[in-house]
Amino acid sequence: MSNMNNRIEYINELARENPYALIARAELRYRNIINNIAERVLDDTGREIIMLAGPSSSGKTTTANKIAETFTSLGMQTYVISLDDFYLDRDQIPGYAEGKPDFETVYALDLPCLSETLKSLMEGKTTRIPKFDFITGKRSEDCTEITLGKNDAVVVEGLHALNPVVTSDLRGLKMLKIYISVSSRIYDNRGKIILNKRNLRFTRRMIRDYNFRGSSVENTYALWQSVCEGEDKYLFPYEDMADVRINSIHLCEPCLFRDTALKLLEEADLPEQFRADAKKLADSLAMFESIPTQLVPKDSLLREFIGPKI
Repeated sequence: MSNMNNRIEYINELARENPYALIARAELRYRNIINNIAERVLDDTGREIIMLAGPSSSGKTTTANKIAETFTSLGMQTYVISLDDFYLDRDQIPGYAEGKPDFETVYALDLPCLSETLKSLMEGKTTRIPKFDFITGKRSEDCTEITLGKNDAVVVEGLHALNPVVTSDLRGLKMLKIYISVSSRIYDNRGKIILNKRNLRFTRRMIRDYNFRGSSVENTYALWQSVCEGEDKYLFPYEDMADVRINSIHLCEPCLFRDTALKLLEEADLPEQFRADAKKLADSLAMFESIPTQLVPKDSLLREFIGPKI
């Protein structure tokens, strides 16, 4: 992005001299993006659907909630719906019968149910929002009921939120499409890439999986290739359909992730196929100054990965 000094020398200098400022600048930049979206939506009237798509560890969950909180605080009651809750039962997933279920495809979603749900909401009807139980692999009997007022909104977040298979059946409804990702690399002063976009997202995911999902670094590496293939196939072809793009990078994050990520990578017992990549990532992260995570605000997007403030 323009007006972003994404050079490691700048990041490290500020991390040493004033880490609070480095974090504050990242938080302010992100907050301004959310506020700009709010201004755009609140300029109009009527119920609205916000479709929010992005790759793994882009910050979709936090951003969806931030948008909802901001809209609600300004008088536009807003709810968040996850596309994950519209998964078909596991045994109905394409490829399941052949032993090769494709959990990344848009056709793993109950598309008729999703379409009917969103249309019902936009008509102002009290609507049942399903809840998927990932332990049983089936839709839960529990659900949430919501009713949109005449100027309320719903944020629909998920990998496929921009996919025409999902959005084409919603034509005629008031809709804003948003694409979020880490959209900047970090360079040195010579122009060499120190961390690329997927490096940053992988680091986020590795730490999040360990902190919240009981998942090892080994498992994160094992899944990452299929995750990236799913993004290449089912997300990136549609990113240009977005009305708004959010770059969720926080320039302070390599400094905040550094110590935890290096420890996880050092202790991981990785298969040979992942070792070179892990070493390269560790060498890159080791180049950053360390900042304690206690400095991160409790409502930061980065808390989605590093956990709550203690």
